[in-house]
Amino acid sequence: MIRYALACGAGHDFEGWFGSSGDFADQSVRGLVSCPMCGSAEVRKQIMAPAVFTTKGREGPASGPSREMMMEMASRVRRHVEENFDDVGDAFAREARAIHEGRSEERGIYGEATPEEVKALVEDGVPVAPLPQTPPDRQDLN
Repeated sequence: MIRYALACGAGHDFEGWFGSSGDFADQSVRGLVSCPMCGSAEVRKQIMAPAVFTTKGREGPASGPSREMMMEMASRVRRHVEENFDDVGDAFAREARAIHEGRSEERGIYGEATPEEVKALVEDGVPVAPLPQTPPDRQDLN
């Protein structure tokens, strides 16, 4: 496993874990890498010393998370949201703003928003986070 420091076009810093050095480029091209804060797919690697984990899963004394474990957690988060939150579809930005401003009932929602809508919500202090994508099938992974 390789850990990269990443940043999106909006300047959010985060990290990503990849199975090999070519995985970032491949997954980025396929639209599978996005900013966890604003959902932007405009993601680039930052300058850093990459952390490389061997098949033994070790880098010095610390162990890194496994790809399968991370995908399972993303699946659980998505499943929880889908089972417990209201799907507002493409009205997400409008409804999130209405809830934030007290014009709509406070509740958990999910749906779709354009990168521009997400950016405006974040700039206005509306708490939003991207919903983890459904992990690809194992045969689609590198």
